[in-house]
Amino acid sequence: MGVEPDSKAAEPGEGAPGEDAAGDSPVVKGAAGDGAAEEGTAGDGAKGEKKSSGKGGGLRESVLLVVSGVVAALLLNMFVIQSFDIPSESMENTLKRDDKVIVNKLHGETERGDVVVFTGWRDEYTIKRVIAVGGDTVKCCDAQGRITVNGVPLDEKPYLHPDDFPSGDKFEKVVPKGRLWVMGDHRSASADSRAHEEQEGEGTISEDQVIGRAFAIYWPFSRATVLSTPDTLARTFANTR
Repeated sequence: MGVEPDSKAAEPGEGAPGEDAAGDSPVVKGAAGDGAAEEGTAGDGAKGEKKSSGKGGGLRESVLLVVSGVVAALLLNMFVIQSFDIPSESMENTLKRDDKVIVNKLHGETERGDVVVFTGWRDEYTIKRVIAVGGDTVKCCDAQGRITVNGVPLDEKPYLHPDDFPSGDKFEKVVPKGRLWVMGDHRSASADSRAHEEQEGEGTISEDQVIGRAFAIYWPFSRATVLSTPDTLARTFANTR
């Protein structure tokens, strides 16, 4: 998808789980005696019909299993979970370029600290971290250069890029009800709410734009992990929704 590197969207991953084909039902063969040729021929014919029936039943079961698996995968992808690729460095080091994440579409209410995939400012899939929710006042920065939410400074060291800082741009916003203030973890490489303050919502996004919450990295396997809410954003804040 054609977007600038610092605001690239997460792209849906491809592929759905398949089903193993069921094997053919076993058929036991029997031999007819020399003195009963007619009976032997009739018996062979009856067994042949059973063989044919067994193979047909096994094929139908295999097809049914495959179709059921595909339908289940499509339903999961549409309504429950979805895979997305990370195409840029805007969420480093939490998420790195080419990571694959699983997104929960039934995540419930979006909270501070959630890493969410949403339909972004260019109508592209975008992934950022929620810093403030409706009713919050988010500000940069206090005397120590920290972002504050409702006057409470955030300790962002656990997720902020180690060579970066909370923000090079000063701002103070009251987040409207039903909207979210989002930022990338690699602040200097992220075109997030700060870069869209002139647009509708003053840089915030609507909760309705959220596709789901990214809850795990599953590829590459060496980076597989669960994405948890940072302690600094999991606390109770005053003057919230």
